[in-house]
Amino acid sequence: MDKIAVVILNWNGVKLLEQFLPSVIQFSAGATIYVADNASTDDSVNFVKENFPTVQIIKNTANHGFAKGYNDALKNVNAEIYALVNSDIEVTENWLQPILETFNTEKHTAIIQPKILDFKNKEYFEYAGGAGGFIDKFGFPYCRGRIFDTIEKDEGQYDDNCELSWASGACFFIRSEVYNELKGFDESFFAHQEEIDLCWRALNEGYVIKYNSGSTVYHVGGATLSQGNPKKTYLNFRNSLLMLVKNLPKKGLFFVIFFRMVLDGIAGIRFLTQGKFKHTLAILHAHFSFYCISLKYIRKRKYFQIKQYYTVKSIVYLYYIKKVIVFKEIFNTNQNIKN
Repeated sequence: MDKIAVVILNWNGVKLLEQFLPSVIQFSAGATIYVADNASTDDSVNFVKENFPTVQIIKNTANHGFAKGYNDALKNVNAEIYALVNSDIEVTENWLQPILETFNTEKHTAIIQPKILDFKNKEYFEYAGGAGGFIDKFGFPYCRGRIFDTIEKDEGQYDDNCELSWASGACFFIRSEVYNELKGFDESFFAHQEEIDLCWRALNEGYVIKYNSGSTVYHVGGATLSQGNPKKTYLNFRNSLLMLVKNLPKKGLFFVIFFRMVLDGIAGIRFLTQGKFKHTLAILHAHFSFYCISLKYIRKRKYFQIKQYYTVKSIVYLYYIKKVIVFKEIFNTNQNIKN
């Protein structure tokens, strides 16, 4: 069994592989590198074979998205640690060593995220994960370094190691035994929020999720679906509701989901006022889909759910009403974050 496997999920991303795979190969000594191809119709597979013969290729039978794409691919990977890396990630020298040291010394730590900066503007954190993720009471995610659309400059303010609520799927390290115990990503999600759901399930099982600032990567972001894509809006809103049904503690379950749906409605009205009609329709579609499959997801609930899963009651209120736009303004001391 390998110690660590770097697995890059690809779909029609030959240009991204050409640009970013060399840094992964250069700085990942000791790791086995895989490209898991989601039935691409471009020249991705042949390109990797011809130009990077040391990289192993896994061919999935169809494009099943992020969740099932990784679940299928990882059945073919035998390693203690999975490093799931987007194809638009540039890694840096020594990016693996701090992560492996944490796994070696902290046996209850199951999932780790590095510092994720913006490839296009390398002094700033990147939207997808920043310096690690948290959620509020109603399931809205936010990051150290990014709250909604406000991105912070990296000035060393998050050069630490701390516990998280979730780690970004853009660069996601997980013990293989934990991944298998949790049965991987929820394939019904297809893409978006699946890593938050997996992390929440890990927390419910007593595992620890960490951020490690000693490892840095740069992420392009939006290479598959841009922030303004209605399909992304649909997946994010639907999957958030499904995640809440699965993982919320029993007490207050229906109130939280109802209030979240009210907030979704407000978001839909906001899109309307901005002329973004397709996004309003995407939210309506997300809610309709949720109604159709919510009973199935109630059956996925486990016996135990942690009660204190959130760090603030409403990040929406703090951001839009109180105008709190920087993470440190919420937590100006570290007393609310486990070090």
